[in-house]
Amino acid sequence: MEIVLRDSNQGPFLTKVLDYAQAESLLDETQLAEIKNKAILMSLKLADKFYNKHKMHLLENAAFDVIGVASLGLMSLSNHDQAIAFKLLIAPNGMVKSFQKGWSMLSRVSKYKLNGKSIYGDIDPILLDKISTPSDADEWLGWQSYQDALLDFNSEESIVGLLNQFYAQSTYDPLDCLSLENVFAEVVLYRLLFGPIKVRQNLKQNIAKIEFDDAWFTLEFIEQQVEHALSELPSTLAETIRTDQGKYFTAGLLRTLTFAKHYRELRLDNASPERLERYEDKEGLIGLLGWPVYLVM
Repeated sequence: MEIVLRDSNQGPFLTKVLDYAQAESLLDETQLAEIKNKAILMSLKLADKFYNKHKMHLLENAAFDVIGVASLGLMSLSNHDQAIAFKLLIAPNGMVKSFQKGWSMLSRVSKYKLNGKSIYGDIDPILLDKISTPSDADEWLGWQSYQDALLDFNSEESIVGLLNQFYAQSTYDPLDCLSLENVFAEVVLYRLLFGPIKVRQNLKQNIAKIEFDDAWFTLEFIEQQVEHALSELPSTLAETIRTDQGKYFTAGLLRTLTFAKHYRELRLDNASPERLERYEDKEGLIGLLGWPVYLVM
């Protein structure tokens, strides 16, 4: 492994820290050699653990992974401060601790991304590929890639929280591609129609039994229902949902409620499943915030 020291503002954080230390005359050749040797040893161990059965010829990739993951961990441990990062790096096992921190960060946000086995254990290979970098790369977007993955992870964790709190069936499948906004909107819509009970896949079947009240069809009333649902959630989850809500969340729910009223009328007229489906398609099923997409069998 060759850790190239150069003047760069965009490259891997590990390289930037070493560049900084060299420029400030903080790094001597012995220290640099120790860091390089440790990085080489870590690359060999990583390759032996994950690549030997799959990528025996890609030892270089292991080195890039070490640089990227260690950069990620070092940024987190130092809060992006290069002076603090350098002190951490030259401490005993500083390189190892930085890598371990970065690996644990990636492992956490990979929780819902692994639909099958990964050659990297509990790390999403697509995410690791974005983090991995040669030391002399002109640009490293590893931190932003992690932030994007963290945002997705937090959204999925919030969906799981909503399912556990409000749904009768709380099993979460990432392949369902649910959005936090739509899951919460379905909670508000269902509870408005049926009361404070667990959400089930029976809205379309039972909607004909609901008497719609004209008082429901105002933005103020919808907002009250939203706030009531949020009040039943842990504060952190409620704040995440508030932040995730789009500008037209309440208006979107009102549109869906209006659609639901007409859908009910069709059910009362004994409309065929095909006619109901055509009506959903005409009104823009995907655009109906909170309207369930399950099939009525």
